[in-house]
Amino acid sequence: MRYIKIITFFFFYFLFVSCDDSETIPVHLDTYLKLYTQDVDLVLNAVQNSEFGDIGKYIDYGVTLYTITYNTTYKGENIKASGLVAFPETSNAVPILNFNHGTTSLHRDAPTEDLFQYSFFSNAASAGYIFVIPDYLGFGVSDDVLHPYYRSDITGLTIVDMLKATKELAAIEGYNFNGDVFLSGYSEGGFATMSAHKTLEENNSYGLNLVASAPAAGGYDMTGMLNYFLSLSTYHQPYYLAYVAISYKNSYDWELQLSDIFNEPYASLIPQYFNGQYSGGEINSVLSYSVNLLLNENFRNNLKINFIGNVGDNIRSEIKSNNLEDSAVYHDYIEYNNTIPYLIKSQILLLVESDDKESSYAIPAKIFEYINSGRPIIAIGPKDSEVKDIINDTESGKYFLYNQYDDLLSYLLSSYHLYESKQLYSSSINIDKYHRKNLAKKLSDIILDK
Repeated sequence: MRYIKIITFFFFYFLFVSCDDSETIPVHLDTYLKLYTQDVDLVLNAVQNSEFGDIGKYIDYGVTLYTITYNTTYKGENIKASGLVAFPETSNAVPILNFNHGTTSLHRDAPTEDLFQYSFFSNAASAGYIFVIPDYLGFGVSDDVLHPYYRSDITGLTIVDMLKATKELAAIEGYNFNGDVFLSGYSEGGFATMSAHKTLEENNSYGLNLVASAPAAGGYDMTGMLNYFLSLSTYHQPYYLAYVAISYKNSYDWELQLSDIFNEPYASLIPQYFNGQYSGGEINSVLSYSVNLLLNENFRNNLKINFIGNVGDNIRSEIKSNNLEDSAVYHDYIEYNNTIPYLIKSQILLLVESDDKESSYAIPAKIFEYINSGRPIIAIGPKDSEVKDIINDTESGKYFLYNQYDDLLSYLLSSYHLYESKQLYSSSINIDKYHRKNLAKKLSDIILDK
C-alpha cells in the first residue's frame, strides 16, 4: 500500500509540473531552427557597407535569425508553410514588422532558400522589430503546390498564420513581443500586405494589434487589371497573365481550360513552365507580347452587358474607366411584356442591391421574373439579405458580397467556360412557392389569421 501512495504522489507531481501555466503550447508554430546570432557591430558593418548605408543610424541591437514552419489552411485542409523570423537581441517589448516579397516563379527565390538576400533584409530587426518574411504557399516547405498567385483570401490567411506562429516562437525563445503589428510589401507583396490587413481586420482573435500597413505597387483591383490588359495591343510581361490564370484554375479547381483563355501553343506551354524552375523572363520568352496572339479572341470579345432603364452617370463613368464601353449596350425603359425576351436571351442576369441594412430587407419584384426565366443569376448585396435567402433556396444563381471580388471573378470565368461548352443554365428548385398566385395566397392567409 505504501508503494502505491509513493507512485500516486510522483504521478500527480509530474502531472502538475508538466502543466506549468507559463509554458507555451504551440498551435500554429510547427518547427523552428536558429540559423545564427550577429552582434550589433556586425549588423552595423553589413548595413554601412551596402547601398542602404544611410539607415545605419537606426541600428540598435544584434539580430538572431530563424527559419520556421507553421500550420495554415489551403483548400480547406491543413498545410505547412515556411518563412524567416529575425529577433532583435533586446529584452525591451518590441512589435512585429512583416515584409512581403514581390512576384517570383522560382522556388530558389523563396526567402528561406535565398538566404544571401533575405538574411541581409532581416537586419531590419536591429531597429527594434521582430522581422517576419513569409515564403508564401507554393514556396519553401510547401513547394509541392502551385503558388496561389493573387488569391487574397489564401495569401492573407497564410501571412496572418505566420504572425501567430511568430508570437508563439517569441514566447518560447524568451523574446518580448508587445502585440503590435506593422505590415509592408511591394509588388505582389503590396497585394499580400493588403490581403493580410483585410484578414486581420475581419478576424483577429489572437492578440495581434494592427497598427499600420504600407502596401506598395500591388495589383489590388483584379477586374480592373484584367480590363487594362485586354485594352492593350502589346504587353511585355505576359507571364503575369499566365500566372494569374493558372493559379486561379488550380486554386479554385476550375473546369475552365487554359485554351478557353489563351491561344495555342501558349495554352499547352503554360503548365510546363510554372513548376518553380523557370524565371519570369524565361516564361515570357515562350509566350507572345501580342495580346491578340496570346489571348483567345472569344475570351476577349464574348462580353455584352445590357442595361435596361435609367443608368446613372457614375455607372457609365465606371464602365468607361474600366474599358468596357464596347461591351455595354444601353436601353431605354421598356414595357414589362417586352422584358421577357431580354431575360431569356441573356446568359446571366445581374441583380445589385445597395450595401446597407435597409436593402437587406427589400425584395425587388424582378427577382421572381429572373428565377422564372431559367437563366442563372448573379446577385450582389449586403451580408444579411432576403434576396440571398431566396437565391439559395431556389438554387437559381450565386450571391456575392461587395468585397468578394476574387470569388465573383472566379464565378464569371467558370460561367464563361460553361457558356463555351453550351452548359450554362439554371436548374432552379422550389420555384412554385414564389409564384405571384402563391405569394398572394400566403399574404391573404396571414391577413385572415389576424
